[in-house]
Amino acid sequence: MDVQLIEPNLDYKAAFAIFYNDFWTNDPVNAGFYVDGIRDFDAYVDSLYKDEQGIDLLDGHVPCSHCWMIDSDGNVLGVIRIRHNIEPQFLREEAGHIGYDMAPSYRKRGLGTRMLALGLQRATALGLKKVMISADEDNYGSRKIIEANGGILEAVIQGKVYECPIARYWIDL
Repeated sequence: MDVQLIEPNLDYKAAFAIFYNDFWTNDPVNAGFYVDGIRDFDAYVDSLYKDEQGIDLLDGHVPCSHCWMIDSDGNVLGVIRIRHNIEPQFLREEAGHIGYDMAPSYRKRGLGTRMLALGLQRATALGLKKVMISADEDNYGSRKIIEANGGILEAVIQGKVYECPIARYWIDL
């Protein structure tokens, strides 16, 4: 399947709604991360742009590039976030430089591995030399994606914010 990362943009409102509905139906625990895109899509896309520029960041947040992985039909398959630094303690210890979500209907097809590979290229373009990525210790799918992209397990720690064991990986770019 031919895929690419794009910057969020207003042309993908319908595709984003399908992405969100996939989460709402199949992974409602994580659907909340994207509900703002349903409530007011224009404002949501604007907020993602502002995140990248470091404008109006919430306390403890850092500039972050958001990308959507789309296929050749324009479907939004996944989302990846690349934080420009991990200076706040929570990011440094638990969340890391990169977070990603694959739409539930597109999981277990190797697309998450491809999305992270493309995200690592973006991280390199941002000037990052090494990135930390974490996953819940029991999220073997995500851990496999990280390891397939060169992730070296540093440690499994007890999360303070997430309150579950977290596998911390580093990838040299």
